[in-house]
Order: sequence, then C-alpha cells, then structure tokens
Amino acid sequence: MLLNGSSPAPAAASGHVFDATTATFEAEVLQKSLQVPVLIDFWAEWCGPCKTLGPVLEKLAAEYNGAFVLAKVDVDKEQQIAAAFQIRSVPTIFLVVGGQPVDGFPGALPEGQIREFLQRHGIVPGEAAADDAAAAPRDPAAEVERLRGEIAAAPDNAELKLDLALALLQTGATQEAEQLLDGLPANLSTDDRAVKARARLGFAALLAGAPAPDALQATIAANPDDLRARHLLGVQRIVAGDAEAGLDQFIEMLRRDRNFDGGLPRKALIDAFRIVDDADVVGRYRRKMASLLF
Repeated sequence: MLLNGSSPAPAAASGHVFDATTATFEAEVLQKSLQVPVLIDFWAEWCGPCKTLGPVLEKLAAEYNGAFVLAKVDVDKEQQIAAAFQIRSVPTIFLVVGGQPVDGFPGALPEGQIREFLQRHGIVPGEAAADDAAAAPRDPAAEVERLRGEIAAAPDNAELKLDLALALLQTGATQEAEQLLDGLPANLSTDDRAVKARARLGFAALLAGAPAPDALQATIAANPDDLRARHLLGVQRIVAGDAEAGLDQFIEMLRRDRNFDGGLPRKALIDAFRIVDDADVVGRYRRKMASLLF
C-alpha cells in the first residue's frame, strides 16, 4: 500500500510496545536499541494489512517479555521518520540493533515467519533466555565430560552438541567447539546461544599471533592512540574473563576515534555485549557507549 491517505489514530502502548515520535525517536528507539533490539512497525490507520499485522507484533512483544521492544510509527503523523527510513509502503518492519537498522521486511507476514525472522537475529522469548542463563554450567570441565557421556548415548541429539560446544569454549577448546557449531542443523545455527558462541570464536581467532598482554600494555603506554593495540588487549581481556577491563579498552577506542577501521570500536563493543554474561555490566557499558555516540 502506498503512503497516502489520512485519518490517523494512535497506536496502543504497553510495557513492551510504544508509539515512537520524531521528538522521542533518538532516545526511545536509537539509544534503546543499544540495550535491546527494537522492532519498528511503520503503519497507517487506513492500511488494512497493518490492522492484521499490528496485533500479531504486539502479541509477540508481550510473549517475548522484553527480548525486543516494539516501536509503532504512524507514517501519517511521523512523516519525518518515514522519510528517513525511505518508507514507500505499509506495513513495513525494520529491526534496529546497536543504533542501526540491520534487517526488515515489507508486508504482513504470518506469525511463524515473524518468529523465524526474530530467531535469525538471536531474539528468543525472554523467559527462555533466562532459563538458558540459569542453566549455564558452573564447572565447564565437568560439564564437558557429562555432555560427552550424554552424546555417546544419543549421538543424533543436536541440542546436546550445541551445549557441548558452549562448554568447550569455556575451557578454551575452540577448535572442537567450532567443528561442533559448523555441524549444527539450520534451526540451531541461528539459536541465540550459537550466535554468542560464534562471537566468542571470532574474538578468539583475533588473538592468533597477537602480542602478549604485557607487550600490548607497553605499546599503549608509549602511544595511547594505538587503537589496534587497544583492540587486541580488549579482546584478550574479554576472552580471559575480565569483561570490564576489555570493555574499558573498547570504550576508550570509541572515545578517541569512533570511525577507526570502519567503525571497529562500536563493532567490538556490540560483539562483546553478545559474549559477556553479566547483564549489569553490559547495561552499564551500553549506556557509556550511548553517551559517546549520541
């Protein structure tokens, strides 16, 4: 449906659903997306398919319980936002993560396809994500042995193989973990846990041939603007489990030159947020990142 017509009406709002306006867009959408994915629903009162899609999106926002928030933009009222996103038809959906649109789709997709779209981006219902965190092993080495035994009894259970890959990563066995991740079926390869594991593997790969932490610290002391050294030191700290020390290096990179190496400081922070398990630490550093970007 083309953008024309009028008779706009306000969209419904709830805990995870809100109306986005030009005045609040930066704070409620862009900055909010540094903390949680934001799904933008561009709609209009005169649009029939919008009235079909809107309730489905609102239902999913409630069900996912904070795993994403839904920003509703009435294109007749908020023409400036619609123009910025080059909206030509409604409904149109955009997913914003880390302050940037990362994907989207036009039209009123069925609920099942919307769930698949969310899953591709690692967005799972809030309660399920909390259950995964609660089930994280306290002793990775013991968990590896336990999972090996379970897989021996059920060699076709792909869920167990994903669990084993995660445990292996915590023990530093990145090569075996990568092989297991490569062998996952398509429905698990986009699982939130698999996405985090891939991010952790990417960090580990960056350290191949990297100087030792002491050498990197000496380099930074001699030249505080050596952002390459800061990046490697930050990665080393994250992989070693010292999340705040690593994030401090990435924040300092962002402060000194946000555009370094094609936006590497911001990318490093977003990748680290996928890896760090401490929600309080991630939230604090997301706010630091937002204060530097906006």
